[in-house]
Amino acid sequence: MLDSMEKLIREHNMLPKGSRVLCAVSGGADSVCLLHRLWTLREQLEIEVVAAHYQHGLRGKESERDEAFVRKIAEELGGIPLVVGRGNVARQARESGRGIEETAREMRYRFLRQAAQEVQAEYIATAHNANDNAETVLMHLVRGTGLRGLTGIAPVRGNIIRPLLTTTRYEIEEYIKKYRLSYVIDSSNQDDTYTRNRIRHQILPELDMICPGAVERLTRTSESLRRDERFLME
Repeated sequence: MLDSMEKLIREHNMLPKGSRVLCAVSGGADSVCLLHRLWTLREQLEIEVVAAHYQHGLRGKESERDEAFVRKIAEELGGIPLVVGRGNVARQARESGRGIEETAREMRYRFLRQAAQEVQAEYIATAHNANDNAETVLMHLVRGTGLRGLTGIAPVRGNIIRPLLTTTRYEIEEYIKKYRLSYVIDSSNQDDTYTRNRIRHQILPELDMICPGAVERLTRTSESLRRDERFLME
């Protein structure tokens, strides 16, 4: 299970022996799966794993619940070192005149970079998966884009690595069931007023009905286009 993750790690040399990786954990199924898998593979890959959680302060008690859950699961998995950060995304968005999602992403990555420096982690792992990548490709396509936009999410960008990028959400759910892992659900992910959620809940399932395996095919297409784009840039 999750052979695709291990294959991607080796293909891109994401985690050289002796490296320390900071794993971003929101508490959702994807990030719990990533943390568990990296922790399970730490001796085989000869790496050290540290967890990080950022509380955006957007969902009140639900945000506090998420933080408490991540603390609990890090302890249950063997006392994984954990770094926690907090911010007021809504206030920062108002002050800067920028959108909530854009501001949240910026503040989260700023925290992750600072946390990585503090714990001396060479890499930051995020739990973007094949479905996230397919959603991104479709969003770029309908909005209009060039070749780079159709390459989707990069598996490696600087010291940011995405080991689950070729792993589907179905595979992640099966992994969670197999190891009986608990996770939390972000209520904002159910809100279809967000474009990505509408693609996730309505468009991708319909595409998979028309052509089973649509996510895997979009993943392979983005990989192929990424090679083309890299060749042309060179």
